[in-house]
Amino acid sequence: MNGSRDTSDGPGYVDWPLWDNAIANQGIEIERPHGSPHPDHPSIIYPIDYGFVRGTISADGHAVDIFVGSDADAGLVAAIFTVDHRKGDREVKLIFNCTPEEVYLVNGFINFDPDLMTGRLLMRRPMKELWSRKRRI
Repeated sequence: MNGSRDTSDGPGYVDWPLWDNAIANQGIEIERPHGSPHPDHPSIIYPIDYGFVRGTISADGHAVDIFVGSDADAGLVAAIFTVDHRKGDREVKLIFNCTPEEVYLVNGFINFDPDLMTGRLLMRRPMKELWSRKRRI
């Protein structure tokens, strides 16, 4: 499944309906619940649930990664295009069911140590709409 791609000159591209469908039909598996340490780097603690979309393959040969937040009705709100400077790979990580605060949390988590990893956030809709949705709930 190739519903996203990094572009070196822009924020990237995501086929949002394709990923909505993949998540709905194939499901998500959480590998690292909120508060879990990274298996290879135990000093890195996941601040939000992290897993993958079943039945997918990412640029690194593993399933497409996904951060899952606490707003069960938000759906797929963003993606972050990452460069892992340790492994030298690039991939997209989806951001699903997240509040605005959780989107900021994921962005900060990915970009916390730019020597290890950097990421470019791509919102599905303007952040203002996500904040407006939160106020209506």
